Order: sequence, then structure tokens, then C-alpha cells
Amino acid sequence: MADVASAAENEIAITRFYDAPVQLVWDAWTDPDQVAQWWGPRGFTLTTHGKDLRPGGSWVYTMHGPDGVDYPNVTRYLEVEPGRRLVYDHGASEGRPPLFRVTVVFTSVKGGTRMDMRMTLPTPEAARDTKKFIRQAGGNSTWDRLAEYLENERSGRDIFVVNHTFDAPIDRVFDAWTDPQLLSRWLAPASSSLRLIECDVRTGGSSLYSVSEKGAAAFHGRSRYLEVERPHRLVYTQEFCDERGNLARHPLAPVWPDTLLATIALAAESPNRTRVTVTWEVHGSATPEERAAFAGSKAGMSRGWMESFDRFEAVLEGAA
Repeated sequence: MADVASAAENEIAITRFYDAPVQLVWDAWTDPDQVAQWWGPRGFTLTTHGKDLRPGGSWVYTMHGPDGVDYPNVTRYLEVEPGRRLVYDHGASEGRPPLFRVTVVFTSVKGGTRMDMRMTLPTPEAARDTKKFIRQAGGNSTWDRLAEYLENERSGRDIFVVNHTFDAPIDRVFDAWTDPQLLSRWLAPASSSLRLIECDVRTGGSSLYSVSEKGAAAFHGRSRYLEVERPHRLVYTQEFCDERGNLARHPLAPVWPDTLLATIALAAESPNRTRVTVTWEVHGSATPEERAAFAGSKAGMSRGWMESFDRFEAVLEGAA
């Protein structure tokens, strides 16, 4: 695993592991038809005007925002090692220097692919500003969309993925997922509060909770824990239910799958940095309408998780 903490002050480093062979990941990056399926924050679409994948070549494209704003982009390739490595300048155009240089390395690891990406900016201040802008624009969801695209290509499964890195040791992050007192303080989105009615986080255990939002009726949910492996993994099902734990529909989501499967993977990027990867998918039977509702709600799910992760960071700071 790349040590993100080793990045220079003028660099932004990103590491992701994809459960797909290197060739599939490489093709997703370099084939214009495939890259259009995942490049950019959630809600963005992409038009490629030209792509010449060779040293000295360029990729000219426009990103279309969900608000109708277009963002022209130019990438100029410096190094291209098929299936292994890309180095390019982003934002370089006639009369304008590049905004930053990107180095991406693809490594085969246990049948999957580790993607190590490093963005090098002119100054530490530029790196901090760019990192802040990427977060505000939802840019990190690009790599979540890539995971979703690769899984669909590999297996046909429709999944939702969201990643976040916390500045805390892996054991502390795992505790915040399993300690009822900590869990209740962050799991709901920003405008909501969560009350744990029952909470037994262990393999074979379950939890029952209610979520309240100002001006709206509370709803209930339950989780059944299938795997709890400290400190790296939790797997559980999630369902809407009534106050007694009986399966029910959310009043604002009448066409929603009965059950989702959640997989939470924790990885230590350094002794004091932990990356959390949340994967959701429909579990069991579901109608085409329910599956479509799940697929169409990924932008909202991503926003909800980001709000919860902001709370998560505050909880971690308080537990330090």
C-alpha cells in the first residue's frame, strides 16, 4: 500500500484498489467510450473531442456539469507505458502553463489492481487549494465511479461506492463504527439525528435504530451483521422497518429495494491515516423499478455519506 503520508507538500496522493485486472482498469482509463462512463464528479458527463494516447499527444475534452456549465479540459501526455504508467500535464493549452502534473501507476495485486496517483502542483499553497476545491466539487467521487464501472464490467453487479480517508489510526476508526456511543453521534446525515434502540455489533448480531429529521416524521431501520472482522471489515444488511423491527417502506421512498448489503473496508494508509471504503448493493430480490431507484440515487447517497463523514471526523477528534 502506498504511504500517502510520504507525499511532498506540493503533491496530492491518491491510492485505490480495484477488484479488476490491470488491463480492464487501463482500458477504462484510455478508451474514450469507457472513460465517458465514469470520469468526473457524480452528475457530470463527458465529451471527448480528440484523444492521441502517446508521448506528445493530447486528450481534449469537455466536462458537462449537472447545472449545465461546460468545463473545457486539455491533457498532454508525457509518458505512456501501456498497462503500467501514465504521466501527463493537466490544463496545458496554447499560451497557458499546465495546472499540475499527474503520475498514475497501475500495479497488479492479488488479482486486482492498485492505482497510485500523484498530482504535483507548483507550490504547497496550490496543493492545499486544489485539494479543497476537489473536495467541494465532489471530485473524489470520480474514483468511486470508476470502481462502480469496473465492477459492472467485470461481474454485471450495480454497486454504489464511496471512499474517505481519516486522519486517525485504523483501530480508532473501527471503534467509531462499532461502539454504540460513537456510532450514534455520526451515522446520520447532518440534518438528522440517530437513536440506537438496540445495538449488538458482532457477527450474528443486529441493531435497531430511528432517524429523526427536523420537520419530518422519524423512520426506523435495522441492520444484521454478517461479518465483523476487527479492524478491517464489516458486512451487514440494511432495511427500513417499523418501531418493532418489522420490514416496512420508507414513506418518502416507496419504490426502494427491501434490503441493501453494506460492506465496510478499512485500510491503513499510514499509522495515523485510515481509508474507509463503503460499498452498497441491492441484496436479494428486487423489481426493475426498485433497482432503477437505487441506481438513480447515487448522487444523493454520496452527499449523505459525505455529511456523515464530516460528523465522523468531529467524533474522531473528540475521541483523540
